[in-house]
Amino acid sequence: MKTEKIEQVMEKEKTHSELAMAYFKEGYNCSQSVFLAFCDDYDMDFETALKISSSFGAGMGRLREVCGAVSGMFMVTGLVYGYIDPKDHKKKTEHYERIQYLAKEFEDKNRSIICRELLGLNAGKDKPEPELRTAEYYKKRPCVELVGMAADIMDQYIKNSQKDE
Repeated sequence: MKTEKIEQVMEKEKTHSELAMAYFKEGYNCSQSVFLAFCDDYDMDFETALKISSSFGAGMGRLREVCGAVSGMFMVTGLVYGYIDPKDHKKKTEHYERIQYLAKEFEDKNRSIICRELLGLNAGKDKPEPELRTAEYYKKRPCVELVGMAADIMDQYIKNSQKDE
C-alpha cells in the first residue's frame, strides 16, 4: 500500500519527521502520518496502522479538537510504552505523565494542542468532507510542519528514554 514515492523517502531520508511529512504530502491525514512514520520500527502492520489512526485526522474526524499530529504522537506512545494491566495504577500513572509531558512539549512550541487554535479557525466542528490537497491548501496550513514537529518530539522522547534505561 505504500507508494513508490514513500519508499524512496524511506531509502533516502532517515528521520521520522521527514517520513511523517512525506506521508502527509502523499495525502494521509495528520494522525496517520505521524503514526505511520513509526509503525515499521515497532512491527505494526502498515494497513492496520492506517486504519487505527484514520479517525483522528483534523482534530478527530474534522471536529477540530486535539490536533491529529498530537493524537498520532500519543498512539506511538501507546505502541511503545503503553500499559496492559488495567489494575496497574503505577504504570497507568507513568503513562499519563508521559502523555502530558509530550502534550506540553508540543504546546510549548505551538501555543496549543487544539487543531482549530493551531489553524486559526472559529470554534466548532468542520463539515466532514476534507479539503482537497492543493498547492493553496499547503500554503495556508501549517500541518506539514506540525506533523514533522510531532514526530521529532516523539523521536527525542524515545532517544532520551533509552539513555535513562
